[in-house]
Amino acid sequence: MSKAVVIGCGAAGMFAAIAAAEQGHQVEIYEKNEKPGKKLYITGKGRCNLTNNCDPEELLKNVCSNRKFLYSAFYGCTSQDVIAFFESQGMPTKTERGNRVFPASDHSSDVIAALRRRLEALGVQMHFNRKVKDLLIEDGRAAGVVLEDGKRVAADAVLVATGGLSYPSTGSTGDGYRFAQKAGHTVTELSPALVPLNIKEDTVRELQGLSLKNVKVTVLDGKKRLYEDFGEMMFTHFGVTGPLILSASSAIGKKQKGKELTLSIDLKPALSEEQLDARLLRDFAEAKNKQFKNALGNLFPSKLIPVMIRFSEIDPEKKVNEISREERLNFSHKIKNFRLTITGFRDYNEAIITRGGVNVKEVHPSTMESRLVPGLFFAGEVLDLDALTGGFNLQIAWATGKAAGLGI
Repeated sequence: MSKAVVIGCGAAGMFAAIAAAEQGHQVEIYEKNEKPGKKLYITGKGRCNLTNNCDPEELLKNVCSNRKFLYSAFYGCTSQDVIAFFESQGMPTKTERGNRVFPASDHSSDVIAALRRRLEALGVQMHFNRKVKDLLIEDGRAAGVVLEDGKRVAADAVLVATGGLSYPSTGSTGDGYRFAQKAGHTVTELSPALVPLNIKEDTVRELQGLSLKNVKVTVLDGKKRLYEDFGEMMFTHFGVTGPLILSASSAIGKKQKGKELTLSIDLKPALSEEQLDARLLRDFAEAKNKQFKNALGNLFPSKLIPVMIRFSEIDPEKKVNEISREERLNFSHKIKNFRLTITGFRDYNEAIITRGGVNVKEVHPSTMESRLVPGLFFAGEVLDLDALTGGFNLQIAWATGKAAGLGI
């Protein structure tokens, strides 16, 4: 029986520890926080979207960086395997819109409790408030860790599952990147991902707090389309957020590079411009003696009406029956093409995950073992892997964690 040390008691670390212990290894986890799964606890606004109930090919399509690297891991640990694991630990799940999987209770604490129960049943030792300062590398291979108090813990294998830089309040402060670099690994450029976007126009402050459902969002670099999808978004004092926007941020990622991009929102994606014009004609016919500013109550939420009036360039005092066909068609076009300017991303405090990390070319995809240092493994967000919203990033954590645990 060999001994493995896992650094980090998050999703990837716990799943790796379980897989390694099930193979008969003695496993110890060292966590600098006072409890396990601190980031898991706040995932999905406390509900924890723990995976996406689809096949491995669909999982891979939703990965933004290095999807080919995950082929083996995703086939070795499917979404259905993850669901079955939690169900077997007495935690029922449910699948919602977009195949998003949650604990039936809607409590992320149940996910953490299920993992902890299994770890304890397997005799995995969890050490909290114990920060790892350094890796022990002897004769070119991983030989253990050095704790902050100077204590050396010998091991036959060391797994780095320390997360990234997002939500630093949960302990994600980039320790794993430092360990990797000291061991000779390359860490690719790091940036916030699945993160709200800053918008240039002051209009967003007026719309702050307004949620839009069933809209289509397109991000353009000039005429080039970088991202397009349907869903939900919200305006904030600085810009935009919500599931659609977070996924857009990961899709545009490295393409943004400090330049301004166009965010086009189709407020009525279910209607073509011709159908929308017919709808406007009906609405205007019912309100023909009203002023334009008082005739849009059936079309938009009240907070959006003053903004759309300005955007339309139609005189708000104008009677509806005096609006020309040209003005109406122009208004239809603008409803389906409400444009804002993206100036950049918010920081790591608001990012769900980190883009970039340990270069996957230096890691074996089937076992997550370092190609440079035998006995050293990586799993989860510390690797240069990221995906869209919908449970895909946690699936990366489970799958790479399991692959590493089995590889030890």
